[in-house]
Amino acid sequence: VLVVGGGGREHAIAVKLRDSPKVKHVFCAPGNGGTMAEENMTNLTVSDGDVEGLVKAAQDHKVSLVFVGPEAPLCAGLADACAAVGVPCFGPTKAAAELEASKAFSKDFFAKYNLPTATFKTFKSGEDEAAYRYVEEEYAAGHEVVVKASGLAAGKGVLMPQSLEEAKAAVKEIMVDKAFGAAGDEVVVEQLLLGEECSCMAFSDGQVASMMAPAQDHKRVDDNDQGPNTGGMGAYAPAPCLTPELKVKVEEVLQRTVEALAKEGRKYVGVLYGGFMLTKDGPMLLEYNCRFGDPETQVLLPLLDSDLFEVALGCAEGNLKARVPEVQWKTGAAATVVCAARGYPGSYPKGLSISGLDEANAVEGVKVYHAGTKKTESGDVTSGGRVLAVTGLAADFREALRRAYEAVGKISFDAADTAGSKPPSMHFRKDIGHRALERLGGCEQASKRARSS
Repeated sequence: VLVVGGGGREHAIAVKLRDSPKVKHVFCAPGNGGTMAEENMTNLTVSDGDVEGLVKAAQDHKVSLVFVGPEAPLCAGLADACAAVGVPCFGPTKAAAELEASKAFSKDFFAKYNLPTATFKTFKSGEDEAAYRYVEEEYAAGHEVVVKASGLAAGKGVLMPQSLEEAKAAVKEIMVDKAFGAAGDEVVVEQLLLGEECSCMAFSDGQVASMMAPAQDHKRVDDNDQGPNTGGMGAYAPAPCLTPELKVKVEEVLQRTVEALAKEGRKYVGVLYGGFMLTKDGPMLLEYNCRFGDPETQVLLPLLDSDLFEVALGCAEGNLKARVPEVQWKTGAAATVVCAARGYPGSYPKGLSISGLDEANAVEGVKVYHAGTKKTESGDVTSGGRVLAVTGLAADFREALRRAYEAVGKISFDAADTAGSKPPSMHFRKDIGHRALERLGGCEQASKRARSS
């Protein structure tokens, strides 16, 4: 199998595929320090953006399946290129991936098929004055707004202003100042939805959406949801906010989406990732992503009881139920805590030595997934902002969280601190899962067992 990508998500995917009795070897392009150290796993010197190189690698290594982690190669047509040479690919075509590549397309798609979402309007380059007027009208009517760059902006193209002035400044930042480059050539302005956000993903074979356990992630860099947005500082599943009644409604939306895409000639194969806001009026779609979430993958895959290779190949073949009549999930819960380089998501140091990985992995129920790491002669060093995702798996949520934080407490970046406190080069949130703990009756912080960062 060839796994495309080099983050924590891809390490989790590669491990789950490697553990399948049907899989002999996993190639990772490009992979990271974690995948390099795994048994029956090999990193390839092929960028995840090199579509031609990835197809050649799949052919050279005679892989049975290409499993794509990030969105960029899918939006660039990797699945189409694999199909052209007869290599099964778990991931949507370029046409189907437009659901993530263009927020303007996706919002129009939601409206066309009556999928629940916030009221919105789109604006193209040169229409900034019209966008300013629309924002003023929305605030005059008592509606706060969210301003989004329509194109791919590495998860950073969503601005959440706190006032009319900030909303107009957000429009200017994207449309006039071109803060996100070509991703901001079209802008979506939509009403702000209030509620809890939930990550709801499904395996899709183009006909059926088989929903996974609901998850929640933590986007803000600091505790109490403070500081700038990040790619995600932690996650947990199953998320208790999605009640059985709400889950039925979300499953219906996911299934209707797959059917509508097929009707449009955009057969959707892969992971359909719906970001939902659980409002007083029911679940509302914020957006779709065309791949697994990161770090949600690091809690979802440890809970998957079915064989991921069989699930993915069944989807790629267009008939999931033929291989896996019903996707099975383990009971219990999983929680992951991201260890980041101090300074992320701004500028941060690289090349810091990482210690304590063996001790962390030795904690019962824990797996440390590598994101921004690489191997050197002297050991593992940091190579990115989000460095590790430390996942705890247990029979219940509190124990899963406790295990994750116990393992985090054994890890440090750079030189060990003899005083017993975390060196300043590593940062992690100490309140992962706080919403779930509140729902479970008490927001005691399992992270007290970890040394404060």
